[in-house]
Amino acid sequence: MQSPHLTAEEEAMLGGRDGDGVALAMRVIVGQARISDAPRLVEITSAHVDSCLYHGQVSLDFAHRLVELGAKVRVPTTLNVGSMDLIHPTLVRDPELATAGRELMAAYVELGCTPTFTCAPYQLPNRPGFGEHIAWAESNAIVFANSVLGARTDRYGDFLDVCAAITGRAPYSGLQTTGARRGTVVFDCRPLGDFMRSEIAYPLLGHHIGAVVGAEIPVLVGIPEEVTEDELKALGAAAASAGGVALFHVVGVTPEAPREFADLPVRRVDVDVLRRVRRDLSTFAGGELDAVSVGTPHASYAECVRLAELVADGPPMKVPFYLSTGRATRERLAGVLTTLEAAGVIVVVDTCTYVTAILSPDWKHVMTNSGKWAHYAPGNLNVSAVLGSLPECVASARAGRVILDS
Repeated sequence: MQSPHLTAEEEAMLGGRDGDGVALAMRVIVGQARISDAPRLVEITSAHVDSCLYHGQVSLDFAHRLVELGAKVRVPTTLNVGSMDLIHPTLVRDPELATAGRELMAAYVELGCTPTFTCAPYQLPNRPGFGEHIAWAESNAIVFANSVLGARTDRYGDFLDVCAAITGRAPYSGLQTTGARRGTVVFDCRPLGDFMRSEIAYPLLGHHIGAVVGAEIPVLVGIPEEVTEDELKALGAAAASAGGVALFHVVGVTPEAPREFADLPVRRVDVDVLRRVRRDLSTFAGGELDAVSVGTPHASYAECVRLAELVADGPPMKVPFYLSTGRATRERLAGVLTTLEAAGVIVVVDTCTYVTAILSPDWKHVMTNSGKWAHYAPGNLNVSAVLGSLPECVASARAGRVILDS
């Protein structure tokens, strides 16, 4: 374990020149740099903080300590989802969790963070560009920033994320470095053919890749060049949940994808593989539904518009239908929001239905279009999940039972 070389500026921060809050944050960053054998620190241009999601008293204690010590973030810093929907507070069923969640979210705003409260900061303006060093937490945000934007962030957990924001520094290690960003295994998706035109293919493929490679860096061949950011979002989120994927390359699409990869091991993916993944990821096969939840990660503007088009006409929903999105996206929806709410869609902001007490504990069968939600919700909420496309989710909500096209 080596001690990183610190610049005169960094030594001054560590020594307390900028206050006790900055010194505390710098001790955390330097400690992590030692653990990861980083030779130095790197200046970052932005941070995304996951620590605002309440996980117990320690969450509040650390945030309040930073506030008491006068700490402030020194780079643009967005906030991940919290445990509370601040716009629709009655949606959260646990009063104690709601109170603690609100207190924690407020503490991070007091530190100077922007109250975005979204797990998809890449949907906001001024997102980082190619090659920028950033310190983002939240697994799907990390994999999207690295893969689709070509920015550079390692996987940063709670407390390390806000300390990076306060110091403007991160350890120069892991995916901050060029050498660590090279692909390690190829997934040949060409046998999937036209199935890759289906939206359900992307969460299934992501879940399969994550389960197979863990924290390795996959290189994908055979993905259509016109693949959308929302589809890449679904792929990355599922891969980061099922494994530890923080970067993937799509040949011909993502900015760092290699042109030559003949020396890498190859895994073939066909439709039968993804059908098996769908069966394994769905913890119940069919029957009556209790609810539907979409928008994990947070639904983009385009996804909200598409949902509005699907629900604008037709029979009413027979089960509650939840859509999670960011507050910035909600502000853009205008007439789209009116259409959604008129159709019975419950729009959730600032949080997500698998991390806080929004769904009734009596509900046991829930449908989603998210590989990430289907992966986490059974353990978090004690529900059984079934994975479907957005049209399948709408059709099922209207029927009150699972309807799948295939």
